[in-house]
Amino acid sequence: LNLRSFENVKYFKQTTDSCTLQKGSQDFGYCLGVLHHIPNTEEGLKDCAKLLKSGAPFLLYLYYNFENRPGWFRFLWGVSDFCRKMICRLPRSLKKMICEMVAVIVYFPIARIAYLFEKFGFSVSHIPLSDYRNKPFYQMRNDALDRFGTRLEQRFSKSDIKNMLERAKFENIRFSEEAPYWCCVAFKK
Repeated sequence: LNLRSFENVKYFKQTTDSCTLQKGSQDFGYCLGVLHHIPNTEEGLKDCAKLLKSGAPFLLYLYYNFENRPGWFRFLWGVSDFCRKMICRLPRSLKKMICEMVAVIVYFPIARIAYLFEKFGFSVSHIPLSDYRNKPFYQMRNDALDRFGTRLEQRFSKSDIKNMLERAKFENIRFSEEAPYWCCVAFKK
């Protein structure tokens, strides 16, 4: 909406496999938090790669599988995933209301506790949801709906992501070693 008045900006609402953009026409691509919600993430990556010019950067974020987290963290995620599988099947209005409650009752308090701990000099890297400590509540609401409102959620290890990107004809893949894991930049061959 902020770019609506610019003549050189166009919006497309299309799927990766039926995109009308010319192959090899894009200077830059990004996909943040989308392809883990489609049945074949790797094919989606390959479709994105086809649109990019050789050497073009591609910024990617896929949900990660917590391979760098302790067992208790993965257990908490398992509990939340069980809840997600129930919540995502509810009627839209009820699902949205519950996700709002999750943002208010879970995301916001934990994020603010992490914020306070950080202010007192403690490391908060192992506190779930600590990445939200400096983020607005609006983002917590959106992310709670994205997390708990979707039926299809896939998670990938760092090596899974690297291998998929390589098979999609990307190279020079660089991962961030900080949250959110595993954001990366890759370049189209």
